[in-house]
Amino acid sequence: QLVESGGGSVQVGGSLRLSCVASGDTIGRYCMGWFRQAPGKEREGDATIYTGGGSTYYEDSVKGRFTVSYDSARNTVYLQMDNLKPVDSAVYYCAKALVCPRYGPDWLIQAKYHYWGQGTQVTVS
Repeated sequence: QLVESGGGSVQVGGSLRLSCVASGDTIGRYCMGWFRQAPGKEREGDATIYTGGGSTYYEDSVKGRFTVSYDSARNTVYLQMDNLKPVDSAVYYCAKALVCPRYGPDWLIQAKYHYWGQGTQVTVS
């Protein structure tokens, strides 16, 4: 079970750090992705990390603003979001892929992921 937390309301230019804890599971040696879904839009990928080595992949619009990381000891994946914009307002989900896709844009395709958290709301205004 994946459980996200850390969402909330923040002003433009502010920061938030989202956390995703794998409860009763492990994040070890998997691709763990962060996705967002805004009202009326499809879910889209922002960032993914391979927890077996630390490789990362980001969607272009978040490069330089978002940082994905993990802490194996805490069984937790993080998404540090800086310089937030109103367009970043969405429900954010973490997800786990049982088999990492080919490195590259496939890392941000939601169909490649098998387990999902319940989401946490981020509002930027």
